[in-house]
Amino acid sequence: MLHGRGVPVLAGFDLQYKTYGWAEALAEAGFDVFMMDLQGSGLSPRPKMDDPCNLSKKDQQLLVPRPPGFTPCDPNYPYQLNNSDSDQAELHTVVKFIKRLCGVQQVAFVGWSAAAFTMGQYAQKWPENVESMFLLAPIFPPEATSTPPSHPLPLPGVPMSLSTRANTENAWNGELHSPGQREPGMVDVVWKAIMDSEPVGSTWGPPEGLNRVRNFVRWGWNRTTVAQSNALGGIVPVMIVYGEHDTTANTPASAPTSSDPELNFSVTELYDAIGPKNKLIVKVRGTGHEMPWEHQHQNLHNLSLQWLSDRKVLGTGRFVMNENGLISPA
Repeated sequence: MLHGRGVPVLAGFDLQYKTYGWAEALAEAGFDVFMMDLQGSGLSPRPKMDDPCNLSKKDQQLLVPRPPGFTPCDPNYPYQLNNSDSDQAELHTVVKFIKRLCGVQQVAFVGWSAAAFTMGQYAQKWPENVESMFLLAPIFPPEATSTPPSHPLPLPGVPMSLSTRANTENAWNGELHSPGQREPGMVDVVWKAIMDSEPVGSTWGPPEGLNRVRNFVRWGWNRTTVAQSNALGGIVPVMIVYGEHDTTANTPASAPTSSDPELNFSVTELYDAIGPKNKLIVKVRGTGHEMPWEHQHQNLHNLSLQWLSDRKVLGTGRFVMNENGLISPA
């Protein structure tokens, strides 16, 4: 199980609150479950990210009133932290570890949001290691670049940005369009879980703390590269699930299209780009990008359980799931 861009893996997949623990539900069903924080996220090492100088000047303004005595400064490491190659190399190390530990030849992938960048490209390079892939709300820019930056890596910039509790709540609120979609008090529950994986950011800024988000350089995840091999939807079966209110993984039709193709996303275009043999997509009613923390979370757990058990839900194709967990052809 691999996290997205800004949420550490334990807060995303193993939220210890009522029935929200997705990893726990899979483990209780008999699966060996492993969760991974990439370098720069959660409880994994965060090189260069303990230094508040390694933030943009804008983010440095959030460091009030902590750490005490902080004054704006130039970055001591003026580069971005990770890139597509390093992320895939880290995942490869973990896959090899799991294969040795469990005595298996393949590992099933479960990824949320920006995890698609790493898991999708990995499955294309090493399909023999991947049993299947379950992608929740995958980030997919159809027209993104296929080639690494011409500037030698590491790319200039800063290794991290900051996210606030207000950022989390406001983005989530923007996707609440169904009655009872989110249980009262969930923002506080989720933010506490994020801070539990934030030993340094929790001591910065306002009393509720700040979330350090790694900056990474990505390439090679677009409609051209996805269609170049028989891996996704061929050798590796793929199931995609997304919420009907999700405007994080889907650029809204009503919003102006960004001039940067890296920032225009479409879940359905990823499904279209994947090979035709072994793929399935399910739109879930009454939920958004934060499905693991919303009313539909147990239906999400059940979908993944069924997929991991037999790699089938209702065959291949496009489906819709309602608030009661009933699935029908789209």
